[in-house]
Amino acid sequence: MKRLIFIFGLLALVVLSNSCKDDDAEFSDCWQEPKKTQLKFTLLEGPDISLPSKVSIFFKVTDENNNPVGYLTEDDFIIYEKGVNDSCPRKISEFEAERKISGREQVFNHSTLLVLDLSGSVLQQSLQQVKDAANAFVDQIVPPLPDPSISMGIYWFDGEDVLHELEPVTTSLVDLKNAINGISPNISTDNSTDLYGAVIKVDSKADSILALYKAADVTSATSIVLFTDGEDRANRYPKQSAYDVVAQSPKEISWFTLGVGNEINAIDLQKIGRNGFFQAASISKLTEVFKQIANVVNNEANSYYFFEYCSPIRSGDKNGLIIEANIVDDNEIGFLQTVFDATGFTGGCQL
Repeated sequence: MKRLIFIFGLLALVVLSNSCKDDDAEFSDCWQEPKKTQLKFTLLEGPDISLPSKVSIFFKVTDENNNPVGYLTEDDFIIYEKGVNDSCPRKISEFEAERKISGREQVFNHSTLLVLDLSGSVLQQSLQQVKDAANAFVDQIVPPLPDPSISMGIYWFDGEDVLHELEPVTTSLVDLKNAINGISPNISTDNSTDLYGAVIKVDSKADSILALYKAADVTSATSIVLFTDGEDRANRYPKQSAYDVVAQSPKEISWFTLGVGNEINAIDLQKIGRNGFFQAASISKLTEVFKQIANVVNNEANSYYFFEYCSPIRSGDKNGLIIEANIVDDNEIGFLQTVFDATGFTGGCQL
């Protein structure tokens, strides 16, 4: 298993001075800023402090291609702090500083919006394969026992100027699968394809979900997964309007597209799928590709970390903490830096 070492940083690091040279025994444990970074940290909240000495920070980790890096544990983190008497950041052992990653449901919610093309070509030629693939996708995203931090909604489009709701956002795997299995060939009365309209409308749905969680003081993110077997035929909305909606949507919204067959517009789907475009060569490959997307979406949902630790520092309003991620097997490294205030810190911290 790949070993990921993460170092949380606070205090904008200056290039280490001569006192931090490797041949200086006093500072042999100095952290050296990597010359090349491949992993990216996005600081979402914090660092926040609470007495007696807890430091909390919420962030996301991606690789150099913006793919999410998920499923890290406390053991994947090493903490370095730099107090007022430290010439260099010092490694903080787990014996000095208890640390943990809080359960996602306490601090973060992830919703997936599955958008299905149910225009005439799908309903007449490949409906059962689409239903099978959608069921496989749902099975991999939503746990059998409801998890309040993981939810999904299913929508569909045809040629109408409407984004139809098949199943509202829910944590129920049973409800989602029942909705998919209930799709019938006569669900649509318009055989055309309003692809650009669906993009514009689902963006609005995602914005509303984020706003609801924000009002409840819960950090959230949404993944949009859009499937089609063709290109926009309805011509209700300009292509550029759909492109602009995707480009201007917040970083908390991830866009994935899946096209099947030889009638799709790959350029369109690449533009709309800013976080990933997937293509199935034939309808028989659809389930396989849907499962690939599910793996990416799962990583996305698990690439957000709420990390807490008990600092051993007891004073200073600009103490440094560096966070470095080092995936040894892949030779990937990255780091995050910030500062925290330890005024009033004392012993007795518990997580």
